[in-house]
Amino acid sequence: MNRLRLIGGRVIDPHQGIDEIADVVIDDGLIASVGTRADRGRQRESSNGERTIDVRGLVVAPGFVDLHCHLREPGFEDKETIASGTRAAAAGGFTTVCCMPNTNPTLDTASDVGWVISAAGRTGLVRVHPIGTITKGQKGAELSEMADMAAAGAVAFSDDGRSVDSNLLMRHALAYSRIAGRPIVDHCEDAVLADCGVVHEGRVASLLGLRGVPSEAEEIAVARDLVLARATQGRLHLAHLSTAASVDLVREAKARGVRVTAEVTPHHLLLTDDWVAGNGSGRPPYDTNCRVSPPLRGNEDRAALLAGLLDGAIDAIATDHAPHTVVDKDCEFDQAAPGISGLETAFGLLMRLVHGSQLDLPRLVRLLTIGPARAFALNAGSLEIGAPADVVVLDPSAEWTVDVERFYSKGKNSPLAGERLRGMVRLTLVGGQVVHETPR
Repeated sequence: MNRLRLIGGRVIDPHQGIDEIADVVIDDGLIASVGTRADRGRQRESSNGERTIDVRGLVVAPGFVDLHCHLREPGFEDKETIASGTRAAAAGGFTTVCCMPNTNPTLDTASDVGWVISAAGRTGLVRVHPIGTITKGQKGAELSEMADMAAAGAVAFSDDGRSVDSNLLMRHALAYSRIAGRPIVDHCEDAVLADCGVVHEGRVASLLGLRGVPSEAEEIAVARDLVLARATQGRLHLAHLSTAASVDLVREAKARGVRVTAEVTPHHLLLTDDWVAGNGSGRPPYDTNCRVSPPLRGNEDRAALLAGLLDGAIDAIATDHAPHTVVDKDCEFDQAAPGISGLETAFGLLMRLVHGSQLDLPRLVRLLTIGPARAFALNAGSLEIGAPADVVVLDPSAEWTVDVERFYSKGKNSPLAGERLRGMVRLTLVGGQVVHETPR
């Protein structure tokens, strides 16, 4: 049966300005219509044989788009695979994910990109778009063949986890982005200033005796990239912003016409460096699951990131899903690998902003759908007629407790273990096919 009708949900599609109770009809893997109850009556004669799903009381939205995740394959299959990572993505409501190139080997060539696309076609549950490297082997010495990778299907270029230190090389990369037609995604951090720090430089770092990363390590790199993007008119995307001054810099650059987009992660929006110290909740300090790069910052930075989402300085929310093995995290804090396994908790965690009246649900949906889709020019993030039927059904009020042992991801590294979240993904469809379902 190729025809499916989702009945009576609250349909939110920011791309089309839709926020109403309606039916969504899917035919042969595409969106056929989004209509009200009156439309349903007129369509009854043509609806014979269709399957129906009652979604009254739930929210129907375009499938989420993640610009920044780590699927680890090839080379680090002990941490994650394309199969396990996309299963986790489906459980989190993500129907399109862009995977970073810090695999083994790194994604430097058209054949590397083609391999990921082919593997995703065999084992992936959601749509996978590879991101190629900026420099060969992420070594910062020589540009990768970006045009060839773009032709093979790469949607962006990044030396994720490493900033491009050479100003000249970054300038060339941004100039080349105009030819390749793909954005340059930078992990903004001055490594000399960061000085091997592992937490935000401030009270918590001093309290715990851990080496701090000053905010300026990010801000100086952001400023440099914006200056070079302005000079080259290249296409720049800034990954996982974490400081108030970085948001200000992006806001000012956009006002001057610089071609820049930016993302922020759920953990930088909802968690602070207090979590490293135990969060005042009885949790033990030095939880290595709270070690991320860039580090969790202070509450003023967190508030500034939220303000950036509200005024458009920041375009998208991206998970930076970074699964690790137990060995990677079961060690001293400063020896632990940075990263959080975040695909499956993203929506529930972000709903704390909605339930706390800091962000409305339609804006959150925008930041998870058409916002990221536009940043990388992806055919995703909308319920327009004729669009691929990539759909998520959400239960904003459902409560659940995070049990990392039940994650579909191989990575169980989450500081949210045991946290009570309110907001659940009930159903995820890719091309009209159900890839995840959590019954009511």
